[in-house]
Amino acid sequence: MNGEDTKTLIRSRTDIVDIIGERIPLEKKGKNFFGVCPFHDDSSPSLCVSREKQIYTCFSCHATGNVFSFMMDYEKMNFAEALHYLGEKVGVEVGKIKIKKENKELQKYYDIYDFSVKYFQNNLKAEVGEKARDYLQKRGIDDAVIKEFQIGLSLKKIDDLTKILTVKKYDLVDLNKIGLSSENHDIYNDRIMFPLYDILGKVVGFSGRIYSEGKENKYVNTKETVIFKKGECLYHYHIAKEEARIKKSIIIMEGFMDIIRASTIGIRNTIALMGTALTKEQIKLIKRISKNIILCLDGDEAGKKAAYNIGNTFKEEDIEVKIVTLPNEEDPDSFILKEGKDAFISYIENALNFNDYKIKIMKEKVNFNSIEETTNYINRVINEISTLDDEIRTEIILKRLAKDFNIGYNTLEKKFLNKKNEMDIQKQTQQKIIKKVEVVQKNKYQKALEQIIYFMLNNDWVINEVKKENLLVTDEIERTLIHEISYYYEMTGKISIADMITYLSEKEKLLNSLKNIISNDYMDQVEKETLYLYFKVIKEENLKKQIKVLERKLKNELDPIKQAKIGNEIRALRIGDNKNGSRNYDI
Repeated sequence: MNGEDTKTLIRSRTDIVDIIGERIPLEKKGKNFFGVCPFHDDSSPSLCVSREKQIYTCFSCHATGNVFSFMMDYEKMNFAEALHYLGEKVGVEVGKIKIKKENKELQKYYDIYDFSVKYFQNNLKAEVGEKARDYLQKRGIDDAVIKEFQIGLSLKKIDDLTKILTVKKYDLVDLNKIGLSSENHDIYNDRIMFPLYDILGKVVGFSGRIYSEGKENKYVNTKETVIFKKGECLYHYHIAKEEARIKKSIIIMEGFMDIIRASTIGIRNTIALMGTALTKEQIKLIKRISKNIILCLDGDEAGKKAAYNIGNTFKEEDIEVKIVTLPNEEDPDSFILKEGKDAFISYIENALNFNDYKIKIMKEKVNFNSIEETTNYINRVINEISTLDDEIRTEIILKRLAKDFNIGYNTLEKKFLNKKNEMDIQKQTQQKIIKKVEVVQKNKYQKALEQIIYFMLNNDWVINEVKKENLLVTDEIERTLIHEISYYYEMTGKISIADMITYLSEKEKLLNSLKNIISNDYMDQVEKETLYLYFKVIKEENLKKQIKVLERKLKNELDPIKQAKIGNEIRALRIGDNKNGSRNYDI
């Protein structure tokens, strides 16, 4: 079986509804399934999954593809990884298929880190690691946790890792480039080493912690490199993504020690930001695994400020979060060590809605003996609840304000309704502007051409009709796409949208054009008479283009004889057009 046959077999044995449904809740409506699209900021189900065609498409952001492209975009896999993953699920041996190879330069860096992890682990297991092991044991990190998180030890011996790697023929320039060496010397000396992972679980960096008294910085972390970009990584994501789907929630913490500690009490639906501000890329990654988000950051002032800012960032993306504030300025690591599993879970289960948390924070430093500060506080609370869509919560908060400050409920309600109305008008105005920007009008010719291609993808007889008609398609991408569809049909004897997506996976421009066509609401089936009306639109447009070219040529021609000849050509084309009975068709 060749590579194309294997890809087709795996795709045909895989039900896209099952694969997407494992990751996103889908609801059946008619013959298709719908869910919230993970590829844009979606609040209502706009992702349509077709079991019949084995494709998905979003009516809002136009994300489109088959089961391979979904796994690649959703799980951040490359094609080879998606093929092997799905092949294993349906019992198809992938074998040696020629697939576009990963960047060899990057793979070299991953290999260096893979060796370094093993090297550091061996150090910790050896006699030289006894003191570091004792330190970890005292901190409640046993052998099972050490193994799970691949914790290791860098030695006091200067430049030990650098020397070993250079003996293994790795270049010093590369070691400096990816943050293991600096000016050809080891960066990490006599530190407990915690590997840092990318979202696929590949080690891309380290955090080295001191374990004895000294003046050094407590932590030394890998610098940003070509494979380690903090804004695109979330610690523990590769483990948490499956746990989050089971628990139906994700807990965000600050540091990797919080994650490690939570895992010792069986809580693994956790990710850490590693001290960086939340980025748009990280938000997209988090939304893919859960929209039930709990922030459990440090309980000190810095942690509270971070929770406030991160909560606002999520809210700007129309995602509600809950906030846990641990007492006595504890972080999850120290709190779990002191108070235990049950106490920590109780705080998680009683997390505050972000709006309630903001109101609580707003109240902390208000001097309620001051009329001005009290008024400002009440106005800020009303501004905050005007963003809520929960009428019951809104009424409860307004009644509390009325009672606490002895203000008439009607006064507060009037103020709230005015603010709510003002915000609704702003929102509607913004939506209208966005809609105007997004609307792209396609002319009749473009719509006809795309519809013909869509007919070809859904009806093999149309492919033969298009070939017989020998349509002149001036657009290079669409012309090549028609050729590729015809070639694929000749090669396989059948046509399938899902398989065409795989077939064109390495032809980016053609694949994008195909996805654009699929994402439009075009008709699947067509009668022969109707098909020829679409052919007619293409011919009419080509005729108009020919006439325009000749008209420009006539305008620039000075020779009367040549002018007459061009004029006759134009008339002949127009007469031909009239004989064809030019009409306007609604397409």
